[in-house]
Amino acid sequence: MVNFSDRMDYLKASAIRELLALTRKPEIISFAGGLPAPDLFPIEDIKKATAAVLEENGKTALQYGETDGYAPLRKHIADRMFKRNQISTGPENLLLTAGSQQGLDFIGKLFLNEGDVVVMESPSYLGAINALTPYLPKFVEVPTDKDGLVMEELEHILQTTDRVKLIYVIPDFQNPSGRTWPMERRKKFMEIVTKYEIPVIEDNPYGDLRFNGEFLPALKTMDTKGLVMYMGTFSKILAPGMRVGWVCANDAVIAKLNLIAQAAVLQTSTFAAAVISKYLDMFDIDEHVSRIVPAYKHSCDLMISTMDECFPEEAVFTRPDGGLFTWVELPDYIDTKVMASQAMEKRVAYVPGEGFFPNGGNNHCMRLNYSKEPDDRIVEGIRILADVIKSNLR
Repeated sequence: MVNFSDRMDYLKASAIRELLALTRKPEIISFAGGLPAPDLFPIEDIKKATAAVLEENGKTALQYGETDGYAPLRKHIADRMFKRNQISTGPENLLLTAGSQQGLDFIGKLFLNEGDVVVMESPSYLGAINALTPYLPKFVEVPTDKDGLVMEELEHILQTTDRVKLIYVIPDFQNPSGRTWPMERRKKFMEIVTKYEIPVIEDNPYGDLRFNGEFLPALKTMDTKGLVMYMGTFSKILAPGMRVGWVCANDAVIAKLNLIAQAAVLQTSTFAAAVISKYLDMFDIDEHVSRIVPAYKHSCDLMISTMDECFPEEAVFTRPDGGLFTWVELPDYIDTKVMASQAMEKRVAYVPGEGFFPNGGNNHCMRLNYSKEPDDRIVEGIRILADVIKSNLR
């Protein structure tokens, strides 16, 4: 008999990753994954960047590199973070990771002992829950409303809860809800965390994908004590298969994360980082983003308008101003995990809501992604899903 570590008892397969295996079948209309539209990948430009890397710098790009990541790309990221997010940082405060997911794992390893408390939005990104769970924390969920995290509830939790080690938030186009914090809440949040001096993970994979309203400053721009660890990725604006993300943090945190990265992976792919860096040299990524955002706005508008037309009034859903998701809440007596099997029988997939709550419950919710499917399949899939919902109403 194989004796695995105790932490393996707490690991469960991701509902999303398991669903993706099923949704690869072409007949399935998938609202399940957070997949960018593959037709929007800049394939020809990446080909040119790849060829240029191999021609100009192939021996370096194919060799081992420094643990914190390919220096020219870190410089690009630091410059763009200032331009887009008003975050003033240098390459020395960045660590490249294999997507944001690896950054979450490293931060969990750095901060969490068994029984420590992680505070997060309710609901929250299930990938973050899965990444932090092996370190055996307790999760405390903060209630949310239409504008995101409820700050009075957060302060009450911090006042009354021992061993809070991390707060995890997604202020822009949150996964799974699609909600965005207004400026007043961002300011209040930073007042609270500065008062209690709790480290914060600010995860921002979707911030560039705003199609309504004005860009809002990152929490990191209001950080006067070096508490905020800002995470970004190229997965949603360039290509997820490159698996390149980053963590921006203070000197002490970055130094420790570098030690963790050395032990875990030695480094993030030099080649992938070099290709992205060369792409940024040769092409205007903001121009590329300006092309993909209207496409996502169109898909979102189409999904929401079809839901307005077809969903019963008992279904309440968010109307995001960016990102990739909308969140649906149904009457409490409906189990969306059971309903997911019914929808799959009709060739439609979505993610049931339970997995987005670290302490379980809330079985009446579901997340829908609008970024991947073409127009006709969005309309067909939402109409089918509406019929499935109606068949479950009392």
